[in-house]
Amino acid sequence: MKKIASFLVILFLLNACSPDDGINYHLELRPIESVDIPTEFTLGETYEITVHYTKPTSCYYFNNLYYEKNLNVRTIAVETAVEQRDNCNDLTGTPSEDAEYTFNFYVTSNGSYIFKFYQGKNENGENIFLEYEVPVVE
Repeated sequence: MKKIASFLVILFLLNACSPDDGINYHLELRPIESVDIPTEFTLGETYEITVHYTKPTSCYYFNNLYYEKNLNVRTIAVETAVEQRDNCNDLTGTPSEDAEYTFNFYVTSNGSYIFKFYQGKNENGENIFLEYEVPVVE
């Protein structure tokens, strides 16, 4: 049974990506411009958090939300896939450059949560973050 499952997984992986599809992408973290986040949480409840970021060209697509947790600290960034082609439209200054992503956050512990939202790098190449501390109330 394990051999069949392994064979199916290998078969799927070999067929999932075609090396000659002609489309190249690279991944890029986009700075989070602003966040819609509650001012307090209640233990056991779920809350929506929305991050706002910009797409500089039409070749940027939301790929994933980078989400790292360490105790009650959450580090979050927007990961985009950038299609590498020559005919991307510049979106700077247009409403279509504004993008957002909403995720659910389930409160599992007491105390405060510290959210660190990626905002890019400073002049020394160090990551900078927009930080929020959200207390858990009863």
